[in-house]
Amino acid sequence: MGTSEATTESVRKQNQSDHRETEEKVEARVGWRYTLEQIRRDTTARIGLYIIGFITAVAVFAWIDAKLLDYAIASRFWYNPVNDPSNAKILLPPVGIENTFGSGMLKYPLGTDHRGRDVLVRLVYGSRIAMQVGIVSTGFGLICGTLVGAVAGYHGGWIDDALMRLVETLYAIPFLVLVIAFMAAFGRDLTFAMIGVGITTIPVFARLIRSRVVSVREEEYIEAARAAGVRDRNIILRHVIPNSFAPVLVQATLQVGISILIVAGLSFLGFGAQPPTPSWGQMLSQSRGYMLPDPWFSLWPGIAILVTVIGFNLLGDGLRDALDPRINN
Repeated sequence: MGTSEATTESVRKQNQSDHRETEEKVEARVGWRYTLEQIRRDTTARIGLYIIGFITAVAVFAWIDAKLLDYAIASRFWYNPVNDPSNAKILLPPVGIENTFGSGMLKYPLGTDHRGRDVLVRLVYGSRIAMQVGIVSTGFGLICGTLVGAVAGYHGGWIDDALMRLVETLYAIPFLVLVIAFMAAFGRDLTFAMIGVGITTIPVFARLIRSRVVSVREEEYIEAARAAGVRDRNIILRHVIPNSFAPVLVQATLQVGISILIVAGLSFLGFGAQPPTPSWGQMLSQSRGYMLPDPWFSLWPGIAILVTVIGFNLLGDGLRDALDPRINN
């Protein structure tokens, strides 16, 4: 009998140990630590994160120098990206032209533009416009769309119909026409460009989070919160949105790259950042007349836009793999 009891106790302890290990594995598959670990293991996500980190660092430097120091660092150690330099040599080709005597450094590593300004310097200071536009416009659409979609999905009924039909009217207008009309009404300033692009992204986030909220609102912990007398506003902000936010975060990462492309197109058409402020879309617009004789003039801003968008897309793919439970299972 003693041997049988000992065997039973041993089996029970083993079952408890296996159960704890299973719970730890399940718990390890959720949370921000697991997400970061998945991104660290994903090669494409790491590459995207490195690209975004580098461009963000460059943009922060450019923003500080341009906004706070009025291009003091660029004018002191490099070239002012706004003003035409003295004795400017226009449309110099890149690589090896105009070496600084005795220093072995390239004076214009990427050449000069049609006004003699260094293309590399303008690329560096144009990065702040790209990142600012991508993050601010996406953040505006993310916040507004998430709130509208969460409220509509949680309450349902006529509130859902009214809010979603109002949001979906934006789909009836081509986004480029909507943004240009918005800027024509309020001004061609970069601020209105960001707001206009943000408005066009509201339906994307609203419909995405609503589809998740419709299922989350039926969960037991939501019913328990209602029974406990928690206000609907607090339930939406503390429970519904956090538990529905994973796909929205992935879409936001991808949307930043899309917003950068949209504003680059607007700058190409003469909207957005106005001369002489450097921006990648504006540089592409200025190079239109020189594509055949000097193709490199349009090559560098195009590559900058391409690399930035690819970086956000790679990071978005990594986040999707990390946050999608079907892939994890």
